[in-house]
Amino acid sequence: MQHTTVKDWMKNLVVYVSPDTTVYEALNIMRHRYATSLIVEKTPESPEYGIVTSINICDKIVAQGNNPTLTKVKDIMATPVITVSSSMPITECAAKMKEYRIHHLPVADEKGQIIGMIAAMDLLLVAEAMGTDFKDRGLH
Repeated sequence: MQHTTVKDWMKNLVVYVSPDTTVYEALNIMRHRYATSLIVEKTPESPEYGIVTSINICDKIVAQGNNPTLTKVKDIMATPVITVSSSMPITECAAKMKEYRIHHLPVADEKGQIIGMIAAMDLLLVAEAMGTDFKDRGLH
């Protein structure tokens, strides 16, 4: 298989929200930005990045009957965030998603700053490209 990395498949758009954003506001942002995950900004009280995904919202809001207008993002976010580097082979990235049972991975630079996102949905395109031994880059 041809060497292909996270950088080849990641999305450069990263959408940030404050930890004090309500889940209702976060949903609105996700819908308008066509995002299935949001990065929760670092703050003095919360010095690590967090992540909120559509799955977090299903599990912690819908399934538990919690009110999204009364729940803050910081109450449902996952932290610390597991990240990958842009140079990681895409196969290792997929294995990491499987190992941690997650569907969204922020891509971080060498300083730990988040520079992109890769999601399980992006790996569907990778799987399709694998079928042509990566000759059909039009799939990307």
